[in-house]
Amino acid sequence: MRVVIIEDEQLAAERLVYLLKQLDTSAEVVKHLFSIEESVKWLKENPWPDLMFPDIQLADGFCFEIFKEVDYKKPVIFTTAYNQYALDAFKLFSIDYLLKPVTSDSLKAALEKFKTLQPAANVNYKQLSTVFDEASFKSRFLARAGQKMFFVASNEVNYFQADDKIVFLIDREGNRLVVDYTLEKLQDLLNPKEFFRLNRQVIARYTSIAQIKPYVNSRLKLLLRNGTKTEEVILSRERVQDFKLWAEA
Repeated sequence: MRVVIIEDEQLAAERLVYLLKQLDTSAEVVKHLFSIEESVKWLKENPWPDLMFPDIQLADGFCFEIFKEVDYKKPVIFTTAYNQYALDAFKLFSIDYLLKPVTSDSLKAALEKFKTLQPAANVNYKQLSTVFDEASFKSRFLARAGQKMFFVASNEVNYFQADDKIVFLIDREGNRLVVDYTLEKLQDLLNPKEFFRLNRQVIARYTSIAQIKPYVNSRLKLLLRNGTKTEEVILSRERVQDFKLWAEA
């Protein structure tokens, strides 16, 4: 069984390879691809594998962009860090999906399903891209200031900022409101095309970034719009490459 893995996290890919070899000695990982661009090029130039494991969110965008460029018709098992939204849709268009971190039991069940089911001859993965684009990302938040509560549309949010154990929503006018979510939970709720986790304290919407400057030790300094003012946020060196790929997606 020829297998291709599309995964931008090296450790996650190595774990999947290890589990595959433990569960199926016939599995041969013929290629590990890291990005949408690399995957499109390889799939256009090489025979398709028997089974493909694409991570849903790659550094340069969602893996569904691959299927817009390649009319792929072979079985797919998606891997994902997402907990809820759109997962039912994945089942419609794939053999299965695996939540990260992938476990031996979940992979074993997915492989058994792959071997048992006769995949549809004309799977349309392009349709899944449409379904995912329409998935229920958070469209508004109920935020509070003191005893008062307000609705804030997601497109009115500039950024979220964690301060100790409190997370604040900063809107376009610079209002600083409290929301009952952790930044980790917000990453699941926000559209990753719109928002990016800059560091441990801040998730920002792309429209909030007023300016980007080089900073010491290959880092970046970002100026975020805060009403009529700006707030400086430092992007770590480890996040710079992912940020650039996200910015140009």
